[in-house]
Amino acid sequence: MAKLRISGIYNDSIVDGPGLRLTVFTQGCPHHCEGCHNPQTHDFKGGKMISVKKIFTMIKNNPLLSGVTFSGGEPFMQAKALTLLAKKIKSELGLEIAVYSGFTFEVLYSDTPKGARELLNFVNVLIDGKFILAQRSLDLKFKGSKNQRTINVPASLEKGKVILERSPRWVS
Repeated sequence: MAKLRISGIYNDSIVDGPGLRLTVFTQGCPHHCEGCHNPQTHDFKGGKMISVKKIFTMIKNNPLLSGVTFSGGEPFMQAKALTLLAKKIKSELGLEIAVYSGFTFEVLYSDTPKGARELLNFVNVLIDGKFILAQRSLDLKFKGSKNQRTINVPASLEKGKVILERSPRWVS
């Protein structure tokens, strides 16, 4: 049974994407962005282990969800287990999946970290780029600093380059 190391799970989030979402905060992050709002997620040995099956059951048992968000920490450091979860979410529930990553789309598209490219195949929206404190803005919808992009992942994979998300649900 595949497991994830998580910092926590927040059910019924309204700040990690549009609508009501379940957010999985993965544990472990190589970026250590100055001003990170989740510094407790940086330690790769912190948090707790939880099965993909248990997380999926939590998602399945909340009929009000409009999507699932993987945040962190750095979700792509656990791409293999998150891919298993994302596949089940898509095939059995059809929910939108969003991911916050300090890596850029271009790095993830090159399959760094290993398994990143496969996980991208199940992601609808990617908020990419490290949080930069000097570019912090409270006026941005669902992201923290002006350098971060809100990316339409299916369109980007199809074109092989970044296509920004244009939906008013995600951007203002």
